[in-house]
Amino acid sequence: MHGTIDGFSYGMVTPLVGYVMACLGSALGLRCTVRSLRTERARTSGWLALGAASIGCGIWTMHFIAMLGFRVRETTISYDLPLTFLSLLVAVVVVGVGVFVVGHLGARPVPLLLAGLLTGLGVAGMHYMGMAAMRMNGSLGYDTAVVALSVVIAVVAATAALWAAVSIRGFLASLGASVVMGVAVTGMHYTGMAAVSVHVNDATAAHTTDGSSFLNVLPMLVGPLIFLVLATAVVMFDPLLIMGDDEPRRPAHREGGAGSGAADGAQVGAGAGAADPRTH
Repeated sequence: MHGTIDGFSYGMVTPLVGYVMACLGSALGLRCTVRSLRTERARTSGWLALGAASIGCGIWTMHFIAMLGFRVRETTISYDLPLTFLSLLVAVVVVGVGVFVVGHLGARPVPLLLAGLLTGLGVAGMHYMGMAAMRMNGSLGYDTAVVALSVVIAVVAATAALWAAVSIRGFLASLGASVVMGVAVTGMHYTGMAAVSVHVNDATAAHTTDGSSFLNVLPMLVGPLIFLVLATAVVMFDPLLIMGDDEPRRPAHREGGAGSGAADGAQVGAGAGAADPRTH
């Protein structure tokens, strides 16, 4: 028999909270990637890794917060933990590939499109891997056309996010880009969920009264949420990021000839940093 699906069993609470988490992950990723372009090369990989992990955790957390509201009336829902956390690893790794490609090669068309394709496919793979981790007294079915549409949305969203990460300057601009990316990621999720149907085993359906997955999902979110809080703290305590100053500050002029020479050297260094080929 067909299961009765309710994707909004908590109303608009889970979509809105999930959207906020997608925006937070995107905002952190964008600011970290911008910071990587304005720091010493030895620290570039660290900022890119933090950005990739932030975006990946934000997307994954958005997915499972949204899944808190997913209910099948005729069966209980649980999750296979190894497969669920493997989907988190996939999200972080594939976003990391895209972020590192554009972080080192810039937003030229070929690297950007390749990175966006790989990252979008990875994000969609994370979504459907998370769905495959669901355990219930029945089986999932999918509308192929709607699944294909969700993958296209994921690829377009990933490409736009990677372009924004290396092209947009300033705190407010990055904030606006993260809001748009939150819409795209959330839209991809609910498009994918619109493709889902559930076939429930008749023998077990009559014995089930609560199809909620709340108690199964909530503990899994603790680790990624703590990471996002810590990443937010790192960003907030970096003045270049939180103030939206994407250029290194020049040291103040000091009195005397030696001070003037040091200031001139700093200006030359700042000019060289602005010409860093990674930003083009």
